[in-house]
Amino acid sequence: MTELRSLLDASSDPHNPSAEELRDLFAAARRIAVIGLSRFPEKAARRVPSYLAAKGYDIVPVNPNAERILGKTVHARLSDVQGELDMVIVFRPSAEAGPHVREAAARPERPVIWLQEGIRADAEVAAARADGILAVQDLCSFKVHRALNA
Repeated sequence: MTELRSLLDASSDPHNPSAEELRDLFAAARRIAVIGLSRFPEKAARRVPSYLAAKGYDIVPVNPNAERILGKTVHARLSDVQGELDMVIVFRPSAEAGPHVREAAARPERPVIWLQEGIRADAEVAAARADGILAVQDLCSFKVHRALNA
């Protein structure tokens, strides 16, 4: 729990969910879309989703520049994903993250929105939160999950 507290303290967003809320959201999540899932195994945008898949989460790749990643058909856009999502993880630069946050927030199932470490979309995340959607930014889902399960 000390490692998780350090991660939360290091995040640039003081409004991120608490450690308990993070534990609950990972416990409830099953199907996770990853926007920007990389074709390249050495990138964090591939290692993190691979780790989550190994932990039993159903990873749904979203990347307009690939056809198959992690043995799965890749969707060009989040709007192409059929079925409910529990979480949407964004691996895109901050300057490109806002539209992805808005698109995720518009989904009827209202998935958790997670912007990886170093990624922020303050206005869009604030709007999602004001609408009652759980949103995380500037925090690594791999590090948080590992700390919760240490």
